[in-house]
Amino acid sequence: MIQDVLTAIPLGIFLSFLIGPVFFVLLETSAVKGVRAALAFDMGVIIADILFIVIAYGSSYRLIASIKKDPAVFVFGGGIMMIYGIVTFVQHRKKQRKHNDESTAEVIKNNYKGLFMKGFFLNFINVGVLLFWFLILITVGPKLNLDLSRLVTFFGTVILTYLIVDIIKMLLAKQLKSKMTPTNVFRIKKVISLLLVVFGVVIMSQGWFPNDQKFVKRALEKME
Repeated sequence: MIQDVLTAIPLGIFLSFLIGPVFFVLLETSAVKGVRAALAFDMGVIIADILFIVIAYGSSYRLIASIKKDPAVFVFGGGIMMIYGIVTFVQHRKKQRKHNDESTAEVIKNNYKGLFMKGFFLNFINVGVLLFWFLILITVGPKLNLDLSRLVTFFGTVILTYLIVDIIKMLLAKQLKSKMTPTNVFRIKKVISLLLVVFGVVIMSQGWFPNDQKFVKRALEKME
């Protein structure tokens, strides 16, 4: 069991620094709204990850194979993220014009439930995350003899490590809060919205160019 834990820790650290929409939104939330707000967002991300792990474990590989054969799933998920980025960008521009004379406290409002749902949503619509967990499962699963208790220990350690490293990132990002004037807040929010558009296009490209998913295909072929 100790070996399973030691194997999982590097993966958790890697996952926490994996560059994606969640990475940037987490740092932005912590810098702008504080650690508690970022933690609410991160819990939504983690719940989505746990759900993906359960789906990968409980379903047959044919579910993932169907995603491979139907790249439109990537186009759909990426399209939603891109539209979400565009909509939030437009909303932030309108709010900036409306709140030019307001204080930072009035601009920064925390809605923990909303942040939780935002984290869950951004992670859940990224089909690549499901494929990531599936690949980890088929890589590590046989080494753990597909023993449920060992799998729970392994993935639990990955998630816990991921959360601990994220909290460290939140604390570091919080140091920038003193510089979060209303103007800077809106600038950061608009940049994050544009990044979501970019990541949405990247996810969609996985559907437009399915040959880029060679690693997934090789893994599925081995299982077949």
